[in-house]
Amino acid sequence: MICERRRALGPPFFSDAALGYGESSMTTPATIAKRISPMLATNDMKKTISFFQTVLGFKTILESPQYVIVERDGQTIHFQHAADESVMRSMREHTEIYIEVSGIDALWEHVKTFKSQYRIRDLFDREYGMTEFHIADPNGVLVFVGEPTTKSPDRVS
Repeated sequence: MICERRRALGPPFFSDAALGYGESSMTTPATIAKRISPMLATNDMKKTISFFQTVLGFKTILESPQYVIVERDGQTIHFQHAADESVMRSMREHTEIYIEVSGIDALWEHVKTFKSQYRIRDLFDREYGMTEFHIADPNGVLVFVGEPTTKSPDRVS
């Protein structure tokens, strides 16, 4: 359904002309992006929200039967009820979000207690300078959590 909407818009999706910017838009945009919030589908709102609250420390700031917004430290994730199972099939194992944090070690100490409940990759250092762990949410969305790397002798690369 989302792809159909994108196709209906036709390329380019966000051209300077479509957004009302002139030729100088790259240096002096008329609009400033303040936040980017992923919008994810779910077929089990309660289970999804519980995961983001209990495991990753988000709080619900808007809730209706079809739409929920969770927030942590000024960052938000939006969830909408999936129209049908085909939406979930296209999203499972194909959707990823990245949450950059400070203090990843403290969060990791909490998250690793959920290893028996969720698919989790342990804390490790990436070649591009981030320390990360990965966890799959109840919908199969892979959540990458990372922080710029500070070398620690006990971390796996």
